[in-house]
Amino acid sequence: MKVLHVGAHWDRQRRPPEALLQAWPTLIDVASAASGEEVNVRVLQAAAEDATLSAHGVTCEFVAERPFRIGRRTILVPRRLAKRAAEFSPDLVHFHGLSLALPLRWLQRALPGTPVLAQDHGGSPRSGWKVAVSRWGLATVDAVAFTSRAMARPFQETGCLGPRVAVFEILESSSRFTPGDQAVARTKTGLSGDPCVLWVGRLNSNKDPLAVLDAVSEALTRCPALRLWCCFAEAPLAEAVQARLAGEPRLRSCVQLVGQVPHDRLQDYYRAADIFVLGSKREGSGYALLEALASGLTPVVTDIPAFRRITRDGAVGALSPVGDSAAMSRALVEVASADRDVLRRKARTHFDQALSFDVVGKELRAAYRTIIGP
Repeated sequence: MKVLHVGAHWDRQRRPPEALLQAWPTLIDVASAASGEEVNVRVLQAAAEDATLSAHGVTCEFVAERPFRIGRRTILVPRRLAKRAAEFSPDLVHFHGLSLALPLRWLQRALPGTPVLAQDHGGSPRSGWKVAVSRWGLATVDAVAFTSRAMARPFQETGCLGPRVAVFEILESSSRFTPGDQAVARTKTGLSGDPCVLWVGRLNSNKDPLAVLDAVSEALTRCPALRLWCCFAEAPLAEAVQARLAGEPRLRSCVQLVGQVPHDRLQDYYRAADIFVLGSKREGSGYALLEALASGLTPVVTDIPAFRRITRDGAVGALSPVGDSAAMSRALVEVASADRDVLRRKARTHFDQALSFDVVGKELRAAYRTIIGP
């Protein structure tokens, strides 16, 4: 079976292929997981320049395209990408993204009759006139994949996905992180706390850091030695977070805004912590949560479809309603009081059984066979 993974999302930084592959490792990781058992996977990705790179037994071909701008929007017509796809003659196309209507239809025009599985990577159904664009883009796909099957419902309710479109529950990606010696990791990172709580994510309204700070503030009454360490890059709510900390000295003394940490160093931060926390209102999957579980870290996160799926409905760690700081605070205290060695083993065992690249690969291959049929 020849399967072609296609990425038409455009890198606004116009990074060279080597840097782009380093920034987007899932291009290769997911394709490598799906390979095997008589499934040959190749990757095509739109980029600023041509290149062919290989890793983990998979070839990734970067195809130079020239997008154009309409106002603030970047529009990509993947002429060369579609031509290369047709030359590969795949049995199935695994297209990344549900919002790229024009690239998706252009690709299908170059590969008439070839089944297409479109993978969700976050977002929600378009509103207003954009609903018609989404319906047009997804009108001819054969199947879609979401982290949680529940995430397909808004697309179905708006008519963006018709009743004939098969829905598969498959993770966007996984992680290669592993557990390690906590004492060594704390020495390397400087993290401390009892419990030591880690945040990895943007400081924006969707991640809701202010609600998490409220939860931590309340938890300090029961866990006075708690420390929260926040790793982030983009921080549109930085001023609001700083103001919240300035208004409560006790909270400020236990929260450390670390800022951006290179990805290759994040492994030690996960290993050093006891609890992973995030207040997301919505997620396509949750890469940081997957990395935390891969490292044996117990999550206290919000009760949203993606996190429900990843934590097996809260069986690993704890879920709290979105924006409910009191509930998250109680969850933090409860997890902090449990046997942490037991929790670490439970987290990693769950990762191995339900979230690893091996599992993702098996689920993808099963979906490919179902779509193609006998």
